[in-house]
Amino acid sequence: MRIVITEFISLDGVVQAPGGPEEDTDGGFAHGGWSHPFFDPETVGGAFDEVLKNAEGLLFGRRTWQTMAGAWPERAGDPFADKMNALPKYVVSRTLGEDRLTWHNTRRIRGDEAVARIRELRDTAGGDLVVMGSPTLARTLVAEGLVDELRLMIMPVLLGGGKTIFPDDGGKHTLELVSTVTSGTGVHVCVYRPAAGE
Repeated sequence: MRIVITEFISLDGVVQAPGGPEEDTDGGFAHGGWSHPFFDPETVGGAFDEVLKNAEGLLFGRRTWQTMAGAWPERAGDPFADKMNALPKYVVSRTLGEDRLTWHNTRRIRGDEAVARIRELRDTAGGDLVVMGSPTLARTLVAEGLVDELRLMIMPVLLGGGKTIFPDDGGKHTLELVSTVTSGTGVHVCVYRPAAGE
């Protein structure tokens, strides 16, 4: 499977709490919901539809999984929601018990086994394993060289700090820009893949 990370991201690299004010206030983050003014159904929504079309599974960190599990099951009947609800889901967590995995078709990956287990999943045949949000997990996957594609919805806003998916370990990761399209709201939807030889 390919690991594909898709993110709403600000010009200064922040991915924290794009969906709502209470989504993630860690570190005093006060800009929750910042992506809403820039969302458009055709370009940005279409980018998510395209990602989900090739998805054979979803991979989340605990906090993002809990947010998604609290939102998507009640939206049944919408084609996007139905696909999200039906796909196999993996959540990386040290704390979630099996009894709390209430979102249909969810399996837990223990935090201390995450990198090894995700490598195994990546080595299996199939379509894409899609990561949405989950900045801590995404950062680890980038640092470990386990990302086959980055799909970034780069939004024209500076947030001045917050969680990012980019490692700060001094490692170099060269990417190739595969495609880009710009929405009428100024969002650049960019697809990157590791450069040959990386």
